[in-house]
Amino acid sequence: MKDWIQENYKNRSWAGELTESMEGKVVNLYGWSFRFRDQGGVIFVDLRDRTGILQVVLRKEILGDDFHLAEKIRSEYVIAVSGTLKKRDAESINPKMPTGKIEVVVDKLEILNIAKTPPFALDEFEEISEENRLKYRYLDFRRDELKDRMVKRHEFVFAIRNYLNSRKFLEIETPILNKSTPEGARDFLVPSRLNPNSFYALPQSPQIFKQILMVGGVERYFQIVKCFRDEDLRADRQPEFTQLDMEFSFVSQEEILSEIEGLFSKIFKDVFGVSLHAPFQRITYKQAMEEYGSDKPDLRFGMKLVNVSEIVKDSDFQVFSAAVASGGVVKAICVPGGSIISRKEIEDLTAWLNRDYKAKGLAYMKHGADGLESTITKRFSKEQLEKIAKAAGSKEGDMLFFGADEAAIVHHSLGALRLRLSERFDKPPENSFHISWVVDFPMFEWNKDAKRWDSLHHPFTSPSDESLEIFSSPEKLSSNAGTALAKAYDLVLNGVEIGGGSIRIHSKEVQNTVFSVLGIGNEEAMEKFGFLLEALEYGAPPHGGIAFGVDRILMLMTGGKSIRDVIAFPKTQKGVCLMSECPSEVDEKQLQELKLRLVKV
Repeated sequence: MKDWIQENYKNRSWAGELTESMEGKVVNLYGWSFRFRDQGGVIFVDLRDRTGILQVVLRKEILGDDFHLAEKIRSEYVIAVSGTLKKRDAESINPKMPTGKIEVVVDKLEILNIAKTPPFALDEFEEISEENRLKYRYLDFRRDELKDRMVKRHEFVFAIRNYLNSRKFLEIETPILNKSTPEGARDFLVPSRLNPNSFYALPQSPQIFKQILMVGGVERYFQIVKCFRDEDLRADRQPEFTQLDMEFSFVSQEEILSEIEGLFSKIFKDVFGVSLHAPFQRITYKQAMEEYGSDKPDLRFGMKLVNVSEIVKDSDFQVFSAAVASGGVVKAICVPGGSIISRKEIEDLTAWLNRDYKAKGLAYMKHGADGLESTITKRFSKEQLEKIAKAAGSKEGDMLFFGADEAAIVHHSLGALRLRLSERFDKPPENSFHISWVVDFPMFEWNKDAKRWDSLHHPFTSPSDESLEIFSSPEKLSSNAGTALAKAYDLVLNGVEIGGGSIRIHSKEVQNTVFSVLGIGNEEAMEKFGFLLEALEYGAPPHGGIAFGVDRILMLMTGGKSIRDVIAFPKTQKGVCLMSECPSEVDEKQLQELKLRLVKV
């Protein structure tokens, strides 16, 4: 490497930051040759660094004997240049480039490294498969799409740290190697060489440790932390993901929600240029399920679920009347302009809802010129049809779809149908963002398979003030568990849950009562949560917290299709890194040191 390259690096310029006002300045640039054009005696190279692209001009009359280096430059060669910044001639201005009005006339050039021809063109994004982008991730990073998302990720995380520091939060790291505890998904296990036949678990969240920090008097904690879950993957899941984890002492639910609204209003405006209006809209869990069929409703469009059970309970249509008689519900959604949906499409929708949501059928009525029309309308009186249309708010050209079954099936199936049809008939505006709280979650949900109550969030969630009375004894709670509400809250952005949390239980008596409903005895509780339960006996303050999916938020705010688009080195849906080819086999010697033996499957 020539001496001038290292000497000039301390005065390095960045390609994307140079402007016309700097004309005449001597600049030193380091980067990659994005494009090159040989005009015979003059070679134009688009030099790219992290900040952008700038044209550099290599003239034989200036470079002299070093011009032979310019003739060797090919795509993605690593180069260093020094030269004078000048404005381009009017006829050579490139309006498509932010730096299209300027160029650098080079008087010093060095090729720092050559490059193989890339397996894909870095400026033809639409032609690149995700498999190739993941395999050659180091090349994918040179494309604006991924690079810009990584820059935005940095800005987002940096803004979080700055804001929370100003609010007296301390960032404290918690262990990665810990004890396996039940948190709803499978743990990744790590065998211990020093303790044969014993295992660490990678944390699904820092839940227990952040509560212990509150017992320790930290009062306001946060951490931008890696979490791990060994679960089936999908577009918004990865085996390892990043979470903004927070915990507060001496606060109410209202104070936590207000603090988060301040945080998100500030960083969304500063990082994404999006204005959020606090206080955020709030909707109860019950209202969300009954009106939108989801505990993470997308509130950017209508098509609410409408309960028509009372209208149809005495109709001659047995599917509806029988559902109501057996304690179920009949609900409808009105699809604006949906009368154009074909019979074949309805059959496909019916099969999908049956397969994925256990819906037994999908009744429908079109709203024609004379009212509701369908093969089943003859089973209803004129008055009943008029009441259905009025309740659903339908008009000519609309389509009504119905669900009739137990409430959970109706809600989930129509909620999914609502989202699917909104893509065609009630699509939210581009770049629209709606953020809302879902509150008043149930404490427990009934596990049909195991025939027991499970925590809807986790067993340390505090009951609401209104529900405290039924926690006075295990017997009273067991008979009323289904009615107990929790001080739990989720934050939802455009129909995606981006975070959730709760006020925690800090009373040993209430905690033991909750354990008893969940079927967790004293011995099992101490085995799984002993160090937390012991800590709670040493003066635990009232506390609560929340955690946010950093990857999910960035995916939504940068237009990504999956969280793989905003993670530097993600895994595929099979949990494989195509670049490093992990997971991989290990040497027999390593297995022996860990006292492990592989089983053929």
